[in-house]
Amino acid sequence: MKEQQQPYTIQSHYFWKITFCLALASFFIFASMYAVQPLLTVFVDEFAVNASTASLSMSFTIAGLIIGLIILGFLSDRSGRTIFIKLSLLGSVIPFFIMPLFPSFSLLLVFRLIQGFAMAGLPAAALAYLSEEIESRSVGVATALYISSNALGGMVGRVVAGYITDRFSWEAAFYVLAFLGLVVFLAILLLLPKSRFFTPSNLPFQQDIAGFLYHLKNPSMLLVFGLGIILQFSFTGVWTYLPFHLQEAPYHLSLQTISNMYLAYGLGVVGSPIAGWLAGRFSLKKLRLIGIVVLAIGIFMTVSTPLMMIVIGLCVACLGFFTAHSLTATSVSEAATHHKGSASSLYLVAYYIGVSFGSTAAAPIWEKGGWIGLVLFAGVLPVVYIIFIQFVQKRNRQVVDE
Repeated sequence: MKEQQQPYTIQSHYFWKITFCLALASFFIFASMYAVQPLLTVFVDEFAVNASTASLSMSFTIAGLIIGLIILGFLSDRSGRTIFIKLSLLGSVIPFFIMPLFPSFSLLLVFRLIQGFAMAGLPAAALAYLSEEIESRSVGVATALYISSNALGGMVGRVVAGYITDRFSWEAAFYVLAFLGLVVFLAILLLLPKSRFFTPSNLPFQQDIAGFLYHLKNPSMLLVFGLGIILQFSFTGVWTYLPFHLQEAPYHLSLQTISNMYLAYGLGVVGSPIAGWLAGRFSLKKLRLIGIVVLAIGIFMTVSTPLMMIVIGLCVACLGFFTAHSLTATSVSEAATHHKGSASSLYLVAYYIGVSFGSTAAAPIWEKGGWIGLVLFAGVLPVVYIIFIQFVQKRNRQVVDE
């Protein structure tokens, strides 16, 4: 009986089975999502488009993802978690087989939009699935490992796509990702444990929508959602326009060399689990603040001319970003008392709005201010926002005391 069962603890092999499955699925989804980022300069030459247009290959994926998070996050509260995780993987694989067949950038954008929608099934359900199946003292570790696999997937996807494209073609890179995705899909199909504690929402449709929108009326949640936008805008903006910066004088780096810069994401792979472990012992808010400051310092370091200083700055920025992001995601899951899938999805919607802004909306900053202008804006923005959060929270406490 469900009431006799207990959530899995870190000592249970099911804890590690769930964590491994979600980490593997996350690895592929995020490798697929970000694989095009180092290829933007290739798309500029291949399809005769400008940098801003080429960046739409990222932005359209994120737009599809945002739509999917809203729809699939809502449906996961009514229909379950694991089904959306499995369908997400399958739906992400198929477009990789189709896109290389059509030499049209417009069609590539359409399929990236569809692919983005399919990708949303995993993040829409994963955090809620973890919070339901794993006991509260262990869920921080599982969440951190899941998010670190995001970083690992994003890193490997960028590096591998850049390497294969430099040696062969972007079409070959897409086919490699497609076959990798098939292997991951079959593994998840066989290994992912069923939900034991999921309770479907049986409320009328209008009440379920009201529950979904409840999070948007919570000022504390809105501040956290805003933080997701700001963090990702700064981080993505730097990484999106890095290839253009490093292909210019005085560097003139090859695509393969630029793709190797994404190995800096390894610091994110390490930083997220450490942050999750420390959050059980220290203040989550203070650790998140430290992560944001480290992110800003790393971004500012990339304004230096020496290539080694840029590499170090990217590593520092990755460590700070994934620390701040993993702790923010954990705080959302803990704060939501109901409609957890919707709360997680709304945070991720905000997070990926930041990705979209960082990919395309940052283009005018790059075009007018160059690398220095982009770095200064991206480094200052998260610091200003966290000061704003501190001010609002202090004012709210004063109002309560009065």
